[in-house]
Amino acid sequence: QVQLVESGGGSVQAGGSLRLSCATSGFTYSAYCVAWFRQAPGKEREGVASIDSGGSTFYGDSVKGRFTISSDTPRNTLYLEMNSLKPEDTAMYYCAAAELCRIRVGWVPDRALFGYWGQGTQVTVSS
Repeated sequence: QVQLVESGGGSVQAGGSLRLSCATSGFTYSAYCVAWFRQAPGKEREGVASIDSGGSTFYGDSVKGRFTISSDTPRNTLYLEMNSLKPEDTAMYYCAAAELCRIRVGWVPDRALFGYWGQGTQVTVSS
């Protein structure tokens, strides 16, 4: 029933920009967190950014000031605006959703909190 589908990935040169989108369906919870994770080959999946139903946001240290997360409730779409891309940003990017979730001080997007995942979209940044 719940489905998340990422799009917008691609190949760009360092310093370039991309906008990722995550179209959701079947997810109508009033208190939730949606997030972007990424995983590079041979590395663990890490939380990149998250936004909750109240508009509070989280950003990983490595992307602060470069990435912006936003959501479009009427269209049930999650976005990640990525600017000043670096080769280190190369990874498969996944969107995920968690029920009964709110971002507060000290919160991090632990994988175990998110029960719904998309298939991922590849981002490749070349130097």
